[in-house]
Amino acid sequence: MKDTEIWDLLISKAKEVQNHRIISPFIECGQVGAALITKSGNIYTGVCIDTASTLGICAERNAIHTMITNGESQIDRIVCIDSKGNAGAPCGACRELIMQLDNESKNIKSLMNANTYEYITMKELVPNWW
Repeated sequence: MKDTEIWDLLISKAKEVQNHRIISPFIECGQVGAALITKSGNIYTGVCIDTASTLGICAERNAIHTMITNGESQIDRIVCIDSKGNAGAPCGACRELIMQLDNESKNIKSLMNANTYEYITMKELVPNWW
C-alpha cells in the first residue's frame, strides 16, 4: 500500500467513528475522531469524550487504550480529525502517553494536513522528552 493510501485509510477510519452526540447533561462525545495503525498493520480508532469534570478523554488516547487492550503497543502512524475535518497534532497529554509506549515512539508519524499528507514525527513534536 502506498504512503498516501495508508493516510487516506486512517483519515477515513477516523471520520467513520465521528458521530457528535450528547450522552447526558454531563457528557458529549464524537466531535473528534482518531485512527492509528500499529507496526503490525492493525488499525484502532477512538472518539473524544468530553465530560463536565476532568474524566473525559481525547480521541487519540481512546484509540491508544483500545490498541493496548488488544495487546499492542507500537504505533506507526496516527491521525486525529477535528469536527471541521482538519487533521491536527495530539495534545500534550496524548503526546506524553505516546512517548511512553515504546523506545521507538519518537518515530511515530502524526498527520498534520489531510490534503497534503504533511506529517510530523513525535520527536519533532516532543524534542526534549525525558
